Amino acid sequence: MNTKIHKENAPKKVAVGIITVSTTRSLKDDESGHWICKRAKKEGHEVVFHQVVPDEIAVITSTVLDVIRNFGPEVLLLTGGTGITDRDVTIEAVRPLFGKELTAFGPLFAQLSFEEIDSAALLSRATAGIVEKTIIFCMPGSLKACKLALKALVFPEIGHLVKHVHEG
Repeated sequence: MNTKIHKENAPKKVAVGIITVSTTRSLKDDESGHWICKRAKKEGHEVVFHQVVPDEIAVITSTVLDVIRNFGPEVLLLTGGTGITDRDVTIEAVRPLFGKELTAFGPLFAQLSFEEIDSAALLSRATAGIVEKTIIFCMPGSLKACKLALKALVFPEIGHLVKHVHEG
């Protein structure tokens, strides 16, 4: 079956969770998280969870697992903590949970970022993978980066991805 047919048969509405990783932001001033929430709803998806958690491996890991098991998102969008400072630990917290990694997401995001911000794209460690039956995307915390990742990569394929994960 070709990609066009797969996309036509994919769900148009999926359950989405949002986790912002930040020690400095609260839910009230979570600009990227609020934009993701608004955009997901505009795309026709249901937002089942939105929270800000601190940059701590144990907190991130336990929140991801708790959200998957108690809120059932088909897609979980994490923003923040993907840089290269000591406090950026989202990847370290989430990658060990992956049953499968979506290895194309990081390089595609880096390519798109390079077109916008030149060699500074090297500083992002954006990644994606599957935990249980939930697809997880880890993106930088900046609003501009979230918009780029979601508009160009995630939302155009979200239903298609969910369809494949649930076929197995």
